[in-house]
Amino acid sequence: MKTEVILTNNIVGLGAESDQVKVAAGYARNYLFPHRLAIPLTRANKRQIEALKQRRAEREAHEFNTMSELAKAVSKLICLVKVKAGEDGKMFGSVTAGMIADELKHQFDISLDKRKIHLEHPIRALGEHEIELHLHTEVKGTLKVRVESLTPAAAPALPQGGTAPAEAKTEEGRRPRTEKRGFGRRDAKGETAEKAGKPEKEDAGAEKKPHAPRVERPVRVAKAPKVEKTEKAENPAKTE
Repeated sequence: MKTEVILTNNIVGLGAESDQVKVAAGYARNYLFPHRLAIPLTRANKRQIEALKQRRAEREAHEFNTMSELAKAVSKLICLVKVKAGEDGKMFGSVTAGMIADELKHQFDISLDKRKIHLEHPIRALGEHEIELHLHTEVKGTLKVRVESLTPAAAPALPQGGTAPAEAKTEEGRRPRTEKRGFGRRDAKGETAEKAGKPEKEDAGAEKKPHAPRVERPVRVAKAPKVEKTEKAENPAKTE
């Protein structure tokens, strides 16, 4: 059995203030009337319709202004949603309107009915997505949602034929120790070349530098000894 009532409050899916609707008699008697959401349709109650219409207009104007400001504020935000994903970036599950509404409340303290978040289908990929919001019958907005993975990204593998980093460790798990030539190098006895006063010996395996060819010097010819001059021999023609 149906009965006609006048709604005194906005009821989603049924109507707004001052609307005359038909509902089940039990629903009106057990729910609407006790919660003062509606009144029976009578001649006396019809006089309240104008007052209800006025209140409805004021409420709708307030909602319009509030939602217009909310649309401007939300358009500047980026709502971050973190999900589980594999190493290849494939998500485990999807992002729903309810999850976005929860993150808006948690991150920005914005209470928004999930039914106002318009998703054609759940989000199933990482990255940024632009979501449409139906905030009011005359107000729509957009919200940027960034979906990130909870698992850290894997380190990039070395390319084929690539060389290992310069600081790579040796097979024994230690970095190769480079010996410095010159002073400070220890010999077999544990003394440095500088302290021993001896030049550092060359490594046995070190490659020796070729010596320059020896230039032979010309042989000097010895000069004949000088003969000392004696007294001139007496002239044989002269006699004593």
